[in-house]
Amino acid sequence: MAIEFPDLTAFYTHGFDTVIDVRSPAEYAEDHAPGAINRPVLNNEERARVGTIYVQQSPFLARKLGAALVFRNAADHIENRLSHHDGGWRPLVYCWRGGQRSGSFTWMLQQIGWRAEVVSGGYRTYRRLVNRFLYDDPLPHRLVALDGYTGSAKTELLARLRQRGVQILDLEALANHRGSLLGEQPGGQPSQKAFESALAAALIALDPSRPVVVEAESSKIGTLILPPSVWKALRVAPRIRITAPIAARTAYLVSAYDDILSDPERLKERLAPLRHHRGHDVVDGWFDLIAQGDKAGLTRALMEQHYDPAYEKSRRVHKVDVMAQLQAESLTAAALDTLASQIEGLLAQPRSFSPGASTSSPTISAG
Repeated sequence: MAIEFPDLTAFYTHGFDTVIDVRSPAEYAEDHAPGAINRPVLNNEERARVGTIYVQQSPFLARKLGAALVFRNAADHIENRLSHHDGGWRPLVYCWRGGQRSGSFTWMLQQIGWRAEVVSGGYRTYRRLVNRFLYDDPLPHRLVALDGYTGSAKTELLARLRQRGVQILDLEALANHRGSLLGEQPGGQPSQKAFESALAAALIALDPSRPVVVEAESSKIGTLILPPSVWKALRVAPRIRITAPIAARTAYLVSAYDDILSDPERLKERLAPLRHHRGHDVVDGWFDLIAQGDKAGLTRALMEQHYDPAYEKSRRVHKVDVMAQLQAESLTAAALDTLASQIEGLLAQPRSFSPGASTSSPTISAG
């Protein structure tokens, strides 16, 4: 009997030894359940071939060919990639909709003696659970957002908070993007579905009774869209605002963005579209700094002429609850450790995390 899961938490706590995705490599690459391994019973070409025969000739011929290919590939997996498992192994198997591919593979595993089961509804059931969690249900977590100008080392602070045992959600890491115009990372971004799978898994691993620190983001990180439940919770989250002198932010960003700052052509390609927003004279000035190899000068100019004005405009439009403002005179490792300690202390104070409209907040110096 296929196993049904009432919600995403039940799916993630399934208790099986291994989750096996038997869909084609292309289906698996677009998205899959976190931790699932790919043991395709039809490869990309075989799946396309069977589908073509199903449409253009007959369902019977397609099923006959499909069965031969599925059992041949399944036998290869069992002989060469799964034979090391002992008799007590419990795999959980899924395909696109819990049909013939996963059913056939699970039957073969069961005949050997392994305690294999299939997911009712397959991957489509899993996606419905993810969609319900991220699109329909209110997020059960209490978010606290790190806010501040570009270059305030918010991502670095998240890492230090994690080391201290504070619950954090690193949206930029999940999206593989630094969240700005120049924020692309090697390897590119995951698909929207894969991002949502990773995001849902990260959230379910967190304790809803404790606050979760997250970096204040816009509704998009690169090309990826924050799902509604997360975006709504982030918009009303109380904020801890980080401030630092522009010289300190410049030094931090020159180091953090050295990859793209060292690639003049790529840098100009990314900045050129801003001519429509900032004007030709401003962008031409940036290009002159690129030609001079003045990374610090360009970084400071970008903050003064683009990022800081955009942040100020957003602050005027969106009223947020600022629970505290932390001032840092530098963004050295020692200063960031001090900031992380202060944030940890703020989170430990008795306070309602309910959304509010107040913008008054204590200012704390990090030295």
